[in-house]
Amino acid sequence: MSSVDFKHIEERVGRIHMMQRLGIQSDHVNDQIGQGYAYINFENVGWIYRLLEIILRGTFMYRRGQRNATDMQVTHHDISLPHLPDAFDGYTILHLTDLHLDYKPAIYEALIRKLGEIDYDLCVITGDYRRSTFGPYEACMAIMADVRKHIRDPVYGILGNHDFIEMLDHFDAMDLPILMNETVPIERHGETIYLVGVDDPHFYLADNLEKALEDVPSDGVKVLLSHSPELYQEAAYSGCDVMFSGHTHGGQVCLPGGKPVIVNARCPRALCSGPWRFRQLIGYTSRGIGASGLDVRFNCPPELVLHRLRKGPGTVTSGK
Repeated sequence: MSSVDFKHIEERVGRIHMMQRLGIQSDHVNDQIGQGYAYINFENVGWIYRLLEIILRGTFMYRRGQRNATDMQVTHHDISLPHLPDAFDGYTILHLTDLHLDYKPAIYEALIRKLGEIDYDLCVITGDYRRSTFGPYEACMAIMADVRKHIRDPVYGILGNHDFIEMLDHFDAMDLPILMNETVPIERHGETIYLVGVDDPHFYLADNLEKALEDVPSDGVKVLLSHSPELYQEAAYSGCDVMFSGHTHGGQVCLPGGKPVIVNARCPRALCSGPWRFRQLIGYTSRGIGASGLDVRFNCPPELVLHRLRKGPGTVTSGK
């Protein structure tokens, strides 16, 4: 594994944040029992997925599930905000999440093809760039550097529960800023909205929304990136307007009608896939790009989401 500049990371995020990340990473990286919101760390319980694969192969469903996992869809999602600056009316944000790039080449190849077909003003990525929650990450970062060439600027990301803090230097090298409980102003024609990014709230419990919002005007439009939708209450009560998340894969394996079997997130199931609303907060939990555990999907196609901001009454609509 390549050398890591921990001094640079400490200067970037602070010693406490860095030590929390590294400590939890070391203690729990191979655990099957999770912590905090993650009572069972499903990603590390390999025998479950081996059993599921045997069942799927025995019922001749495995190949179909693999084809489903590369059937990349583009979802269009309109968000109306009454206090949106005029310059951002029609502004389009591409939302990618849960890429798990080092799993199956066919999946990221399908992503690259789709990226060449769509238009957007800003790209955001809400974490989980690699397949595993432990072990080497360099192969994933090499693939991500290639994918990055197909993503137009500006682009910002956050880390998920599969991602190590040591990956920050790799993202810097590919000019992909990662927000670690930070906010960046997004300016257009002299007006501004605020992109807020928190560290993983699901496994590492490293989110700090208070720090991220410290210098953000209370009346500014705030778009929050959170790997998991589990942060929905804190986001709403802190005045965020929009929240983009992933983590759940929409269930990945769902019953007919898109009902997930497992979502692995401690929040209402209605918040685990697609558009939702909690008080004034307009949220969207993407089904994501990649797969975890098994390279299959059923009744839950992968998606790239194009969020279009509109100035108007606070409503939310979506469609293919």
